[in-house]
Amino acid sequence: MSTTEVSRNDATGAKVDMKLEVVLIPVSDVGRAKEFYAKIGWRLDADFDKGDDFRVVQFTPPGSGCSVIFGKNVTAAAPGSAQGLYLIVSDIEAAHVELVAHGVDVSEVFHDAGGVYTGPDQPYLFGRQRVSGRDPEHRSYHSFLSFSDPDGNGWLLQEVTTRLPGRVAGNTSYASADDLSQALQRAAAAHGQHEARTGKADPNWPAWYAEYMVREQAGEELPQ
Repeated sequence: MSTTEVSRNDATGAKVDMKLEVVLIPVSDVGRAKEFYAKIGWRLDADFDKGDDFRVVQFTPPGSGCSVIFGKNVTAAAPGSAQGLYLIVSDIEAAHVELVAHGVDVSEVFHDAGGVYTGPDQPYLFGRQRVSGRDPEHRSYHSFLSFSDPDGNGWLLQEVTTRLPGRVAGNTSYASADDLSQALQRAAAAHGQHEARTGKADPNWPAWYAEYMVREQAGEELPQ
């Protein structure tokens, strides 16, 4: 019997972490693809070139825990066939400005109006209606923009400012400084109510804050 210990994700019951590490994208010209992803500011991690038979290049988007690879003789998929590749950003308009500055042919910012696809002349996103501009209510998950690499592999940027409960593990970092600031403010307000209930100051407030924020992210019952 093995004595190896494995971690446990209490939110899901999973015993072993399975972290998405690499996504493979099919390209026709490795050099051209390498130039493109370097141009948009992604970090070059590796370029293993074995001559005519094999080459693999790895890039990582800024702030991402997952990388992409492409190359020669690494996939039988048709170049450009990777579609709907999501990139999460905390500010969709700032991302648009940055991509344009890098010379990327990027779409306008648009939002999902929840419409229904009615015909070939109706713009849509996975069966929903695309409307120009950022979501007017600035709701998380509702604003987008898109671009393609030289082979036509399609990337979709989605603005996420507040995660849905249970979607973030307790050891996952916040998407932005503003995200963290808002979480701290909510924890501070809740802690003030906690001290009012107990009738005394809490000298261990950092631990209380931390527990509150972890439970909030995981969608669990909040401390009182």
